[in-house]
Amino acid sequence: MLTGKQVWKEVKNYFFITIGLAIFVFGWTAFMTPFEVTGGGVAGIASLVYFANHNIPIGFTTFLLNGILIAIAWKILGARFSINSIICTVIQSAFFTVAQQIFTKPIVDDMFMSVIIGAAISAAGVGIAINWGGNTGGLDIIALMIGKYRNISYGKVNVMANFVIVGCSFFILHDLSKLVYSFVVLFVYMFVADLVIDGYRQTYQFMVFSQKNKEIADRINRELHRGATFLKGYGSYNRQESDVLLIVAHKTDKARVTRIIKDIDDSAFITVTKTASVFGKNFDKLKL
Repeated sequence: MLTGKQVWKEVKNYFFITIGLAIFVFGWTAFMTPFEVTGGGVAGIASLVYFANHNIPIGFTTFLLNGILIAIAWKILGARFSINSIICTVIQSAFFTVAQQIFTKPIVDDMFMSVIIGAAISAAGVGIAINWGGNTGGLDIIALMIGKYRNISYGKVNVMANFVIVGCSFFILHDLSKLVYSFVVLFVYMFVADLVIDGYRQTYQFMVFSQKNKEIADRINRELHRGATFLKGYGSYNRQESDVLLIVAHKTDKARVTRIIKDIDDSAFITVTKTASVFGKNFDKLKL
């Protein structure tokens, strides 16, 4: 039985997932589809089917392909992931069905600008959806299934599959310029999606070498409600033991942590590095 807090959390998550998918579909259908330019993923395959036969809308093919993949992946990836994928697929397919009827002509007349804007908007939408626990199905499902049984990275599977999908557009449209634009879309899409996803979750690790580390840790505990860890260090030059303060903080707290250190010890030696991932209390949950 879900508590009221858990229900509210799920409602909030799916609200932002819906917003993200709406933005993704808007960028795709309003800027790229009218110029017969595609990207990767199941949406890319669905677009190619639509370009080959305009009687088959993108929303229908997206729903059909994702439905088949989810049915295959149900036992492999588990019910929770599959149910989430079904919900996201229904939302995405519905948006595609409606948007294709609204955006029959491109909003921006210049083809190059239109595909760049469309790719960036679509990627931002996907990034928002993923950051709130959603997914676009398709290649995500295939990559996760392959990764479960083979030592091939998720990113490598996605990149290879997307290149194949975009490459196939030439055999349907027989237009080299549109093929080039589709590859431009793919690169912009991957860059912006990574930027949105990593930027949202970006964390920093501080290593502080100071004689006033205890004061710094106390202020961080009190003002930022974040923990800090004391490590034992030994200087190779002065041969003296000292405390090294380890702090992990979100992007939004970076400036405040730096300011606290500067206020207490202006001569402190600090290293700041970006972390790839941080799991645990007050950070991301480990989902493997």
